[in-house]
Amino acid sequence: MKGLFKRKDTKLPSDGNKSLLRPAVTVERISNYSHQSPTLVSSTSSSPSFGGAMPEITIPGPPDPRTKPAAYLRSIHAVRERSRLVLDEAKVNALNHFDVDMTKFKDTADYVVSIIKRDFEGDYASIPPHGRWQHFEVGGRPRVTQLLQTWPTSIDNQERARRLIDLFLVSVLLDAGAGTKWSYKSKESGKVYARSEGLAVASLEMFKAGAFSSDATQPHQVDATGLKKVTAETLVKGMQVSESNPMSGLEGRTGLLIRLASALQNEEIFGVDGRPGNMIDYLISHPTTQAASVPVVLLPTLWSVLMDGLSTIWPTTRTSIQGVPLGDAWPCEAMPRSPPAQPWETIVPFHKLTQWLCYSLMVPMTKLLNVRFAGADLMTGLPEYRNGGLLVDTGLLTLKEADRQRGLKIYHETVGDGNAVEVVPTFEPSDDVIVEWRAVTVGFLDELLSAVNAGLGLQGPQQLNLAQMLEAGTWKASREIAQVSRPITKGPPIGIISDGTVF
Repeated sequence: MKGLFKRKDTKLPSDGNKSLLRPAVTVERISNYSHQSPTLVSSTSSSPSFGGAMPEITIPGPPDPRTKPAAYLRSIHAVRERSRLVLDEAKVNALNHFDVDMTKFKDTADYVVSIIKRDFEGDYASIPPHGRWQHFEVGGRPRVTQLLQTWPTSIDNQERARRLIDLFLVSVLLDAGAGTKWSYKSKESGKVYARSEGLAVASLEMFKAGAFSSDATQPHQVDATGLKKVTAETLVKGMQVSESNPMSGLEGRTGLLIRLASALQNEEIFGVDGRPGNMIDYLISHPTTQAASVPVVLLPTLWSVLMDGLSTIWPTTRTSIQGVPLGDAWPCEAMPRSPPAQPWETIVPFHKLTQWLCYSLMVPMTKLLNVRFAGADLMTGLPEYRNGGLLVDTGLLTLKEADRQRGLKIYHETVGDGNAVEVVPTFEPSDDVIVEWRAVTVGFLDELLSAVNAGLGLQGPQQLNLAQMLEAGTWKASREIAQVSRPITKGPPIGIISDGTVF
């Protein structure tokens, strides 16, 4: 598909020009957005990453939950709004499953600050936004840059970005928790990686081998026809899964990719060849995209592409409203509700993988095409076991004893092999313990952002945004404290039984 716009510099120099590849922050601050009602706001914030002020842009508010509850709960706005209600309960220690010690909040913030200072003091502006790009570079190897350098200079930046979107989307969908026993040995370096980084390297090497392409002459792409040939055996081989190297949620991952093949047949968004990367052309030409000196895409537009364009890939057996599946959204007993409660009032949406896709896909579009995203502050911290585990490991949250005992029983019945020495309470994703934990995690991450910026002494445009704090702070801090607390598995303090489609 021919690009809808071209930059004068359309070729990547053979030396990998660093100006095209340095991390760029895409999150814009919209301080006057109201989370209480569907409104329109204007963004006039500046973005030093792009050397100038954002044009004034109107960001649409969420649908009205009273008349369009399913559309509201599927919106990005609803994630923060609904989670804040659970945070309010947490601040007065009124949660159902966790005791909350607010005196530990400062300790948690101070720990995150110490990690960021250790790694970035004096150069906080260089912190990249949280995204899949960093996982590909585990071990200090610039794998994405090296991949770009293998492509002929005749391939323009828009096609390069399409290929990276192809790769990143599949890689994120394969990024659900693999469990504590799985690892991957890189074919290129021979080094062994586990968890998210292992999944990143494995998916990259499968991509380079043409595992998701139908075109033998162009293996470095993902298309609908190529995905139709993916089976569980494809992932078993590509991910090096075996009896001695088991992976959680293998069937769920396979199902996601198979259903993705069908979703990509939406030609309006993904083109006639059904490639994820063709969403770039759709976004650039969208009526809401601002044709400034560089394209300015509204975050809700990207969100709609991912939520609506990929809606058929998610399991349909989860929560639904008026027959509409909501995806990663769950009933939560901690939600305040007015009697008689409407069904939507009991539900907290998270859409974690869709948010992880947003964070990850914005990075290559920003780096290669200088696309900016207005309204990205609508995104929240990711409600997954790393960020949530930080709150537990620092003592801010403590699982109540009855739930701890119930979770240990579930562990021994479903996970334990009788030899485990690092046993943790474990639950299904739909368990109210996990839903409450995830909701309060989203809320506390917003609170931590303010505290961390204060702790770093950063003000105004120098402040870290949420995506930077996730990358350099909470996600990294949670992993490091887990390595100390549980040095064998390095896993979270609470286990989640992964089906390959949520985390």
